Amino acid sequence: MNKKIILSGMRPTGKLHIGHWVGALSNWVRLQESYRCFFMVADWHALMSEYKNSTNIKEYVVDNASDWLAYGIDPKESVIFVQSHVPEHLELNMMLSVLTPLGWLFRCPTFKEQIAQLKDKEINTYAFLGYPVLQAADIILYKANSVPVGEDQLPHLELCREIVRKFNSIYKTEVLVEPQAMLTSTPRLLGLDGRKMSKSYKNYIALDEEDNDIRKKIATMITDPQRIKKEDKGHPEICNVHAYYAVFVPEMKEEVDDWCRNALRGCVECKKILADKMVAFIAPKRDKKKEILKKKDYIYDILNVGNKKAQITAEKTLVEVKEVVGI
Repeated sequence: MNKKIILSGMRPTGKLHIGHWVGALSNWVRLQESYRCFFMVADWHALMSEYKNSTNIKEYVVDNASDWLAYGIDPKESVIFVQSHVPEHLELNMMLSVLTPLGWLFRCPTFKEQIAQLKDKEINTYAFLGYPVLQAADIILYKANSVPVGEDQLPHLELCREIVRKFNSIYKTEVLVEPQAMLTSTPRLLGLDGRKMSKSYKNYIALDEEDNDIRKKIATMITDPQRIKKEDKGHPEICNVHAYYAVFVPEMKEEVDDWCRNALRGCVECKKILADKMVAFIAPKRDKKKEILKKKDYIYDILNVGNKKAQITAEKTLVEVKEVVGI
């Protein structure tokens, strides 16, 4: 029985952190058992915001891929590839661009949001406006049946579906597959300071963070502001530390809830215990990543094999597309 196809990716704009694990990577590890998965290092997408500081993208491609491998992505089960090494992505992007109305792109909510949030990046550009079209090309090339997304990404996927419908209508074909959303419920995980977890805020724990740094960072976490003294009863529902327990040590959630509400343990002790748990979670994978990075050729081999596999699939789709278009 043929497995259904999934396409997903991450932009290599910096080191990966625990937010990436919670939001996507942990889901990828599960999905690869039941689906044919294409996991893409989206370096063209990274260039759209990092074009002024692009010299680190290659380094992050390797670093991010090594995280994927260390945390459980199996190159024997999944295709791991680099977007820019499969030229069909840009070729199909061009072909889809000619039929995508500007109004569809301007109405995409993330366009104005990202411009407002990333003012220092100067991303009010032709390429960034067309970001969703390249994203559609990424998905369409592999005839992905499903795309794992959070609710905030649904407008991008719906735009992809509209492009597919318009293409198939114009050329009276069913060559392009209309992808379905695979909604993923992502646990709420804020940064260490209670703000959105972000590389620019530096309020995250990296997937390869050292033990001492994990402990130092967790020690700085903001807890229940209403709990001043150890004997004060707390409110775990507003405590960021409690949220981390719920995600990374769910078996202790009720116990920690009791500690807090009944003032059985102080916040300092609670954070020390969380730090130990986080070290236990990250350290083995971090050490595995270090071993992987000692063998750079191993990573390049995996990416090269993945690039070739991805291109075989992408090329087949592009040949079909060109045939119906007539070029």
